Amino acid sequence: MDLPRVPEPAGSPPHRVAVLVRHGVLPIEAGIVHRLFAQARDADGRRLYEVVTCALRPGEVRTDTDFTLNVAHGPEALDTADTVILPAADEDYVERPHDPLAPDLAAAVTRIGPDTRVASICTGAFVLAAAGLLAGCRVTTHWKSAGFFRAMYPGIDLDPDVLYTDNGRVLTAAGVASGIDLSLHMIRTDHGAAVANEVARGTVVPPHRDGGQAQYVRRPVPAPEHSSTGRARAWALDHLHLRLRLEDLAAREAMSVRTFTRRFRDEVGLSPGRWLAEQRLDRARQLLEESGLPVDRVAERSGFGTAASLRQHMQAELGVSPSAYRRTFRGTSHAA
Repeated sequence: MDLPRVPEPAGSPPHRVAVLVRHGVLPIEAGIVHRLFAQARDADGRRLYEVVTCALRPGEVRTDTDFTLNVAHGPEALDTADTVILPAADEDYVERPHDPLAPDLAAAVTRIGPDTRVASICTGAFVLAAAGLLAGCRVTTHWKSAGFFRAMYPGIDLDPDVLYTDNGRVLTAAGVASGIDLSLHMIRTDHGAAVANEVARGTVVPPHRDGGQAQYVRRPVPAPEHSSTGRARAWALDHLHLRLRLEDLAAREAMSVRTFTRRFRDEVGLSPGRWLAEQRLDRARQLLEESGLPVDRVAERSGFGTAASLRQHMQAELGVSPSAYRRTFRGTSHAA
């Protein structure tokens, strides 16, 4: 079991954070680390962290944009780091067989000390997995890459629904902005909520976000017209506000319930009941995002019946309440 990290005593040297960037790095992810950790101060205004950027070789590093980074430090910066953070790079998104780490990257990773805290942002988790640093850990990565990650590393416990995971020494963040959540979490763990909250205020972000990745995932709706259960699904999508029985859906295709259920699962990959629940949830999300309807009316139109039922389903599936979801994706303008 990992012991809780103890804040550094007053007057000790700043905690050294090394950001290891690779060609194709997402600049925002490296910038997040610098922006947040650099703002953390003690009661006397002293910096609590020293952040350095390093690359596999000092010099120009290509980004995924039209500018480059001029990185002064090489992998030797990892030798003295207290925390190493690995942002994503565009090479992580290339689906390929179970490649080992490139020799220079593998050599750099071996410089990380056994007690050094290690974190990844987005698909940086692929590097930690290939290096064997995620064995026995619960991890996350960007939801779009979850299937690829599972195929490459089936023995690693992947949770694509959360914003970040903390296994003590090893931490992972889901996608770009989840680097903010993870950085604030590490600052909070190291120095308490007051310091982390002050950093959040300075960055104009919430100290903690409700829910996880699930609320950001758009599920594709299968095209109803291209299958033997398509007419029933198309009709159901037009009548989600009604009480829909399996018998009624099967009758639309002139099938027995048993045959309809089997074909439905073969074509959609879900049971009719689960599919209906997902479509109703998607309809509720759409109404919360695009309309000003009260929550009880959203519940009625999406087929959940009551606000309490809608609230229960959203909390179970997305980890947020209807009102919290609406604030995130619709909200009201606070611009001057």
